[in-house]
Amino acid sequence: RRERMERHGNNAAAFERHSLMELIAVLENPNYIINIGHVIRNVNGLGVDRLYVVDGLNRLDDDLAVLRSRKSLLKHSSGAIQFTDVRRFDTSQECLRALEADGFASVATSPHRLSKKHCALFDCAFDQPKLAIWFGEEANGLSAFAIDHCDFCVSVPMAGGVESFNLATTTAIVLYEAIRQRGLREGW
Repeated sequence: RRERMERHGNNAAAFERHSLMELIAVLENPNYIINIGHVIRNVNGLGVDRLYVVDGLNRLDDDLAVLRSRKSLLKHSSGAIQFTDVRRFDTSQECLRALEADGFASVATSPHRLSKKHCALFDCAFDQPKLAIWFGEEANGLSAFAIDHCDFCVSVPMAGGVESFNLATTTAIVLYEAIRQRGLREGW
């Protein structure tokens, strides 16, 4: 961490990531700030371009500078909020419009087969030039709207008696596989 801070300085504005991934993670109405913080850490650690958060209950601020100063996000992201591009949306419709306007394809994640196109994680192709991967809230997953408007749905195979991993674990697994398929980042 010290080496990264020395390279980029202590000022988050000086930290510029150069990405060829064109990969965005989307959280739809997460219930817990701790989970948002953990996902921010995953997004940053994996080099994902941005995190979009659909926050219909207005728990997060629209201003990134305010988000970056929020102690709970600093703590639970282990400081990664300082170096992560996070954008907030009021609705899934608003988020989807922004993604579509920028040419992004959307993929849903769910342990259930909720769409006509479904695949297990390692059988899916994450080769779209611009890709947004949607993750649902902790208890009920993605909304029907999000699933209906995504190109396909992916599930993480489970071996035990539970039907899904927690939100942060799922984001790490799915985003890592997407990045692996797209070619590992320089320096990995």
